[in-house]
Amino acid sequence: MQCPLSLGSYIWSREINAHAQKYLGAGLSEIYHAGTYSCRRQRGNGSGVWSEHAFANAWDVAAFELADGTLIRILSDWDGARARANFLREARDAACQIFRVTLSPDYNAAHADHFHLDMGPSKSCR
Repeated sequence: MQCPLSLGSYIWSREINAHAQKYLGAGLSEIYHAGTYSCRRQRGNGSGVWSEHAFANAWDVAAFELADGTLIRILSDWDGARARANFLREARDAACQIFRVTLSPDYNAAHADHFHLDMGPSKSCR
């Protein structure tokens, strides 16, 4: 993970910890992710543009574990119980303020189960 992404991840985790306490009554204990580095091109991009993952400049986050053991999964909770869905939307919105690109289930079906967060040159919050 590149340094700016690492710093953004630290700041974001502190932000979403407060949201977890507000909406779910317990602090954040762990973030489940699919990693940062993967030497590949963007999916579905025929132009051959490299993914930010190829530069260790992107992070895919799938779930959050709270201090009380509750597991909040993006796939099952994005449109689930109100408190969980609100927490995930607040987490996405907080990410939009920190990362240059934040893609969520609202972006497309490929992101139904995770947030894509990156510090690349483009800017997008969906």
